[in-house]
Amino acid sequence: MHIHVLGAAAGGGFPQWNCNCFNCDGLRKGTIKATKRTQSSICVSGDGVNWVLFNASPDVLQQIQDFGPLQPGRAIRDSGIVAIVLIDAQIDHTTGLLMLREGQVKREIYCTDMVYQDLTSGNPLLNILGHYCGINHHQVPTDGKTSFEVAGATNLRFTAVALKSAAPPYSPHRNDPHPGDTIGVLIEEISTGKKCWYSPGLGEIEPHLPALMNQADCIMVDGTFWTNTEMIDMGLMTKTARSIGHNPQSGEGGMIEKLDEFDASRKVLIHINNTNPILREDSAERAELTKHGIEVAYDGMDIIL
Repeated sequence: MHIHVLGAAAGGGFPQWNCNCFNCDGLRKGTIKATKRTQSSICVSGDGVNWVLFNASPDVLQQIQDFGPLQPGRAIRDSGIVAIVLIDAQIDHTTGLLMLREGQVKREIYCTDMVYQDLTSGNPLLNILGHYCGINHHQVPTDGKTSFEVAGATNLRFTAVALKSAAPPYSPHRNDPHPGDTIGVLIEEISTGKKCWYSPGLGEIEPHLPALMNQADCIMVDGTFWTNTEMIDMGLMTKTARSIGHNPQSGEGGMIEKLDEFDASRKVLIHINNTNPILREDSAERAELTKHGIEVAYDGMDIIL
């Protein structure tokens, strides 16, 4: 199984267009050791030819250009993407759908009923696509037991589970969370049994998750913030990381402590906010992750299982 990181940053990317925090300002001026990142997305293939895109970020066109297999050039109109799986309905994970509107072939969209409702009501992206390429919606089961396959995605199987989270700010049920607003997915290569757990919106490791995560050879999880008060300390927000659905890496009960409980050969943080010090390659925080065997995703990262 080939997993390719198209984008590793949280919403806004790195550097964020209107941010002059230490990280963003330092990257622009070349005064820190760091690499720019686009907004989070991965693609996965079991045969190296047919790819499943996870989320469609606002940066999707650049991401496709940067990864040749997604444009194999076999016909005058072509794509290596056979389907798109949406983890949630957040702006940074869905806006790119509008960039994929050209052509006569309907987009194969796999998402939960909750995500489908949000993308046909509060933010009707899927309705808009209906006036262009059109879509085929495939409902994703979220019981953590019922697997599904994607037509054209040779040698891959997927198992999704609902995660505790909030719907996007535009959602009609923003203040009334529903199962399926956000999911985690166990991706399996059928021929080898190799598995990757992917959950860029993982706010906490709920009791029903270890049974799936323990199966994974690679765990890719939310790496948004280093501390619970990161945005408050910078004067950028009045809410903690946990209150907006992100488990920080540091501190008691943080992602480092939780990931230490799993035996996966690869542990990778993705969806990293521009303020997070782990983006600086020579930071003490990055060194702490390395000590625990935790990697920081970057655009262009390849994971072969």
